[in-house]
Amino acid sequence: MKKPSHVSIIVQFILLVGIVIASSAFVNSLWGGAEESLSEEREFEWRGDMTLSQFAQTNNIPRPVMKEVFSLETPGDLQKKLSAFEGKRVRISRNLNKALALSNEEATKNWIKIRIKFGLWFLFLVIVFILLRKKSITPVKRRILYLCAIVIFGIILGSDPSPMGTVKDAIALYGAQRVIFKPRLVAMFVFLAMVFLANKFICAWGCQLGVLQDMIFRLNRNIKDTRGALKQYKIPFVITNTIRIIFFLVFTGIAFLWGFDLVDKIDPFRVYKPLKILLGGWVFLSLLLLASLFVYRPWCHLFCPFGLIGWIVEKISLFKIKVDYNTCIECQACAKACPSTVMEAILKQDRVIPDCFACSTCVHVCPTNSINLGFGKRTPPPPGKFEKKPAPVSETGDKNPSSDSGT
Repeated sequence: MKKPSHVSIIVQFILLVGIVIASSAFVNSLWGGAEESLSEEREFEWRGDMTLSQFAQTNNIPRPVMKEVFSLETPGDLQKKLSAFEGKRVRISRNLNKALALSNEEATKNWIKIRIKFGLWFLFLVIVFILLRKKSITPVKRRILYLCAIVIFGIILGSDPSPMGTVKDAIALYGAQRVIFKPRLVAMFVFLAMVFLANKFICAWGCQLGVLQDMIFRLNRNIKDTRGALKQYKIPFVITNTIRIIFFLVFTGIAFLWGFDLVDKIDPFRVYKPLKILLGGWVFLSLLLLASLFVYRPWCHLFCPFGLIGWIVEKISLFKIKVDYNTCIECQACAKACPSTVMEAILKQDRVIPDCFACSTCVHVCPTNSINLGFGKRTPPPPGKFEKKPAPVSETGDKNPSSDSGT
């Protein structure tokens, strides 16, 4: 079968991205809800003759926040004067800002949608896990699964929550207000548990932006999904991970020093919330999605905070891509077909192993069925397994004894 034409690749890319953006805008309008944003540090109007009730009304502070910060026990306590708390004014203002930040986080959450999303994530990932263990994911099935994930976890259920958001928002909120939103922490540990159980599984098959990038990358592949129709590039892991670490440190430093969420301005997950994207965000998103045709998962490898932490946890995953060297014939078809440099590192185990997204391309292309998603540690290859074998030499010293001179 012929490889897809350059024109058809671009048309498919435009259609996919256009449908995702248009349908996401429509579905978002149906869900509604408050927009997530960091609470800014507030200065409160404070007069000693004010009652706590008047103070709350003047500064638009919810009653539960007042109760928590001022340790109110009865409704009558709201009639106390602010003058009684004058010596604690600085501490109270600080605690009010923290409590309001948490209250704002709580108010922006659609807990019904979040519970549905986590339930569907669990169900979907179990199905994918079973298919991977059975080695039954073909290029066609892979695209179908990616499309399902894009529609369910992105278009229908939105940009939040996401694996990236649990790390990014936790750092940004703590940097701005020095508070931790406990449900987000729980979500982050759930996602990391998924990484621990199976080779970065949530990033590979459940992350709404990750699967969109992967789907775009597969549009620019031949029918067998082994190489790019338009040239694709494998950036060395030392480069991608260095950029990702630097970006993480810069983002964290800015969040802690100035309380500014750098990622929020370019957040590509807002492809599923397009009406909230500003000009700079559109520029970054356009470049990122276009780059996904040529480089495998650029956001995941170059920028994602969860991607970096997940890569560390991935080192101790219970299930991971493994090679049976007893049947491996050293053809390296798996490494050639792999969309990144990770399979070559797994195969030879002679360097730091990059992020593996358990896409199963290597499993599908292996001619001897030597690769699987298996339990436990990887077995190292036998010594000299992948060293170049010297050409056979004849007794006369010719390297190609089968060819006669002059013929």
